[in-house]
Amino acid sequence: MAGRGSRLRPHTLTIPKPLTPIAGKPIVQRICEDLAAGCNEPIEEVAFIIGDFGQEAEEQLKKIAKGLGAKCSIYTQDQPLGPAHAIQCAKDSLSGKCIVAFADTLFKADFNFDIKNDGIIWVQKVEDPSSYGVVKVDEENIITEFVEKSPVFVSDLAIVGIYYFKDGGSLKDTIQLMLDNDITDKGEFQITTALELLKSNGTKFQSGIIEEWLDCGNKEVVINTHKRVLELKSKDATISSSAKLVNSVVIPPCYIGDNVSIRNSIVGPHVSIGNNSIIDSSVIVSSIIQNETSVKDANLSNSMLGNFVDYDGKKSEISIGDYSKYSL
Repeated sequence: MAGRGSRLRPHTLTIPKPLTPIAGKPIVQRICEDLAAGCNEPIEEVAFIIGDFGQEAEEQLKKIAKGLGAKCSIYTQDQPLGPAHAIQCAKDSLSGKCIVAFADTLFKADFNFDIKNDGIIWVQKVEDPSSYGVVKVDEENIITEFVEKSPVFVSDLAIVGIYYFKDGGSLKDTIQLMLDNDITDKGEFQITTALELLKSNGTKFQSGIIEEWLDCGNKEVVINTHKRVLELKSKDATISSSAKLVNSVVIPPCYIGDNVSIRNSIVGPHVSIGNNSIIDSSVIVSSIIQNETSVKDANLSNSMLGNFVDYDGKKSEISIGDYSKYSL
């Protein structure tokens, strides 16, 4: 999760994209919880590979690992040299059985899997595979080839960014070989190169199927992913007992955080409102409003408002970052 998240600005100017809340939980927390739920063994350690995110972000990551009963390790990728290089930044944590996941998408999938497999690569069929790393499989769903973003059609099974390795040490050694010998593809150290090298040395990778692949790249797709998460995770579509509703209606599914005040308003469906926010005389649909934010006299849809925002407006589709003030 070391990237800058530039497509989701202004929201990623103050927090990294994987800490963007979706129905009350950061993206990366949802990924960790879903993967942990699919394991047949306790999670011993969660290692986060980040950029220069600051102490507050690191404390949030430590809480996510603690919530899984796991040790937390934090590593920094200081140069954007590709995904395999990023993984190798956490080489001290690469041993034994491990899962590698990229923290910018969410999924609907059954992550129960056999830990006796050499490896599992989760994939989904896509209409245009030219922007993705893809795999080819045989009749037993064993992967026969890895290809990184080919302009010529090879396969429509796109790698979604979740990988299981029975032997994390082999992955570490393979990536180190790539770094030592400057083995790059398209100018970067690619995970697909490492996977192909492992396969050539006898590792058998099974393909796992993702039912839904929910992107979190920009504001529009984050809003759509947020809608779907509220629908799929019904237990997360809740109204806190400390929220106060006065002459207002909440249309489910919605997530309403702690100490939220909603007055003379209609909220929902598909709305999240973070802790200590105030909604007054407004209609809000399909939107994400974060913590400590005030919205008054507004008619919002398909919108994202950050933390500590003061919005006094009209009908609009907006995207406003943290610590902003807007009025009409």
